[in-house]
Amino acid sequence: MHPIFTSIAIAGPETVLTLGSLAALMLGTFTHPAKAVTTTSLFAVAILALAGFTLLDAPAASVWAFDGLYIADAFAAFLKVVILVAAAASVLLALPWLQGRDEDGALRGRFEYPVLMLLATLGLTIMVSANDLLTLYIGLELAALPSYVLAAFARGDSRSAEAGLKYFVLGALASGILLYGITLIYGFSGSTQFDAIAAVVSAQSERSLGLMFGIVFILAGLAFKVSAVPFHMWTPDVYEGAPTPVAAFFSAAPKVAALGLMARVLIVAFPGQAAADWQQILIFIAISSMVLGAVAAVAQSNFKRLLAYSSIANIGFALVGLTPGTPQGITALLFYSVVYAAMTLGSFLVLLQLRRPDGAPVEAMADLAGLSKTQPKLALAMAVFMFSLAGIPPLLGFWPKFAVFQAAIAADLLALAIIGFIASVVAAFYYLRIIKIMYADEPGVVLASEGSAVNGAMIAGAALFCSPIGMLAITPLVAAATTAAAALFPNYIPAG
Repeated sequence: MHPIFTSIAIAGPETVLTLGSLAALMLGTFTHPAKAVTTTSLFAVAILALAGFTLLDAPAASVWAFDGLYIADAFAAFLKVVILVAAAASVLLALPWLQGRDEDGALRGRFEYPVLMLLATLGLTIMVSANDLLTLYIGLELAALPSYVLAAFARGDSRSAEAGLKYFVLGALASGILLYGITLIYGFSGSTQFDAIAAVVSAQSERSLGLMFGIVFILAGLAFKVSAVPFHMWTPDVYEGAPTPVAAFFSAAPKVAALGLMARVLIVAFPGQAAADWQQILIFIAISSMVLGAVAAVAQSNFKRLLAYSSIANIGFALVGLTPGTPQGITALLFYSVVYAAMTLGSFLVLLQLRRPDGAPVEAMADLAGLSKTQPKLALAMAVFMFSLAGIPPLLGFWPKFAVFQAAIAADLLALAIIGFIASVVAAFYYLRIIKIMYADEPGVVLASEGSAVNGAMIAGAALFCSPIGMLAITPLVAAATTAAAALFPNYIPAG
């Protein structure tokens, strides 16, 4: 078989998503406008499922494609499953919103929405399989460009247009910073492939100032993508202004992909002495994100902004697992990514399922007052997500936090773990405040349920997963995460 066809076969998920997005575009174009949104959305979910199906025969060992630009291994396969599931859930949860109408009576949704979601997901899957700085950049931009459009998708809402513009301007700045870091790394190592860069870095007897600056700029660009401090400023505004289904997508799949990409770049391309340099940077980013996310969220009155600051804090907790650069830490990072995606998507799902008496979406935290009396099932689900995000045992959200702190302590980063623990205690305040508002306050407005059976089923599934019942999934999840983490450490043999 010709090498290009072999490479296309290895990149099965990307091949399916590429062809599927083009087919979805044609399907939406030639379908009656009244049915185009629903038909294209369901087709997009089928394409995402088919892309996941191609991962069933994923290679056990690392396999390279496209002359080493792309790598398929257990690490990429694990992250792609999470990304595809989160993307499919994001397409489905958006259907009730897309089928609604604006104040002028025009249909709110357009079939381009699921097409853009497919293209963004394609970029995310490329990111986690990148074995070259250029592939990394292509994946990032392919995910970012549709995301800018999605953030501004509600054309009749000035806040959405503002969110899209802010995201685009700051994203372009971050891309420029990232590209400058890539040029520095290429200039001082002579290659853009991770393995070749690692060979140059390992052979150096003294620290290279040029390489160190390159690492700083690359981390700055990637920190923007995961909304880590000090490159977090876009997150609250974009979460608040973007349509709620879009904010739900931003909170899950792109975060998982960017964390996986960051892990692969740092672990594979910059080992040895360079690891000590990026570890110091990650310590600063992790501490800053945890502290700012925990403290700034306390003053929020808008629920979407609160979840934005919550995501900043949770990225900090996830980076605690990445900072040691050990197999145990990467396993904890992957475990954290899965549970966080479920918790945050569940929270947005409950928010999407609620409507004010005038039909307007629910965004203010005060609107949730007395929800336990008017919508007890949704209040219970939201309580589960909030308790889990706070890391209250025995809910599932406690265990990945415990795992990342344990990995930090095992790597002699005790101070980092202690600061993380303190930040999680502070963050618990605003999660518990939501529960207090729902169960202790008197209802201000009577909220109605959207009545979507699909969203209701996803809420129930996510709530069960985040509840103590979810502990049954810990063993298989950690086992899969351990196998995935081992792919980044060729000489590491997982215990058991």
